[in-house]
Amino acid sequence: MKKIFYLGIALCLFSCGNKQAKPEQTAGSQITLMADSAFTKIVDGKDIKLYTLDSGNGITMQVSNFGGRVISLWTPDKDGKYEDIVFGHDNIDKYLNYEGERCLGPVVGRYANRIAKGQFTIDGVKYQLPVNNNGQTLHGGPDGFDMKIWNVDSISKNRIQLSYTSPDGEEGFPGTVNVKMIYTLTPENEFKITYSATTDKPTHVNLSHHSFFNLKGAGNGTITDHLLTINASGITPVDSVLIPTGKITSVEGTPFDFRTPTTIGARIDADDQQLKNGLGYDHNWVVDRKTEKDVEFIASLYDPTSGRVMEVWSDQPGIQFYSGNFLDGKVIGKYGKAHNYREAVALETQKYPDTPNQPQFPSTRLNPGEEYVQTCIYKFSTKK
Repeated sequence: MKKIFYLGIALCLFSCGNKQAKPEQTAGSQITLMADSAFTKIVDGKDIKLYTLDSGNGITMQVSNFGGRVISLWTPDKDGKYEDIVFGHDNIDKYLNYEGERCLGPVVGRYANRIAKGQFTIDGVKYQLPVNNNGQTLHGGPDGFDMKIWNVDSISKNRIQLSYTSPDGEEGFPGTVNVKMIYTLTPENEFKITYSATTDKPTHVNLSHHSFFNLKGAGNGTITDHLLTINASGITPVDSVLIPTGKITSVEGTPFDFRTPTTIGARIDADDQQLKNGLGYDHNWVVDRKTEKDVEFIASLYDPTSGRVMEVWSDQPGIQFYSGNFLDGKVIGKYGKAHNYREAVALETQKYPDTPNQPQFPSTRLNPGEEYVQTCIYKFSTKK
């Protein structure tokens, strides 16, 4: 049975395990959290559990250590009304035995996005990965990081640290890779993700977060009326199977120009070959960065109906924007609401797709003695 917390209840002391922190709330609204019992399971001798984080300033999030999935994310609208703004399911079995979209809310890796034909070469050695998307490898393959049970290293009221060791040869990738990932809800209502990874052999690492957002609330209608801004003057155009051609093209005068706030639906059905290839937006934007490594503003999403705003900040050179083109309404998610066509967006900060085969793109190669690091922040606010 779902636990209902009414706004105005004092925040209880946090404790680890299956007990959850009650969110700090304001009068008049309610948050319906997923039940611990629905997300508690032992698989292959490993515990899957549900953890609740609270920003202390109005944001509440539930996380599973199965793929580091964000199960629910509650934010207020301009009138203080709360909605869960991410797609997902109401029990762990639906994630383990998924139908339809697999990557609802997890980390994706060892390589986020696509690798052409699942192949790359490192120092003269050719590696073949399993292919799982039109003859390409997508998001690390069919058994990527999103399908792994991560260790919970530490947990507090607003922070969880997860780790996973990917053995040499897993999904065809070389090298044993040790990954740490921290989710933090800050007092500024940021969902901050920090990643780090090391390897014992040369390999490729490209991690990203893959929540499906709808700022009206999950299942509450189209995202084509959301206003999107992307701080990018170029994209990496793709072929018919969504592999980059290797070029970087300007967004000027195209449906891909989101340098000023533009509704997602304004040009999504334009007569444009790139839109035809992706059945809408499913492309990597080349960020107009001021520095090489600093965390900078990347994008923002605004829903005029609710007044919710989500900013995206990152230290990565690219962002993949996916407009929910393959959602078809056949899968029923949380609260009995369908995952309908173009009712959610993913905004994934990362390096470019197929970088192992595109030497002109920012490298994803990780060598022994080096450390992969990345920061991604989703910051929530409202405006009238």
